[in-house]
Amino acid sequence: MQLKYNRQPSLGNTLIKIIIKLLILIVFFIVAIFLIEKVNFPSPSNKYDIDLTNDIKKL
Repeated sequence: MQLKYNRQPSLGNTLIKIIIKLLILIVFFIVAIFLIEKVNFPSPSNKYDIDLTNDIKKL
C-alpha cells in the first residue's frame, strides 16, 4: 500500500502560517518604535527669529 502525498497544504495550515508571520511583523514594528523613542536625537538649542516682512513686501 502506497501513502498518498498531499501536495496542497490545508486552508487551516496556511492561515496559521500567515497569522504567525503577521504577529511576528507586528511585534517587530512595536519593538522598533520603542527603540527609536529611546534614542535622543539632537535638536537645535536656540530658536531662530527670522523676520520675513521685508521679503514679503518686496514681492
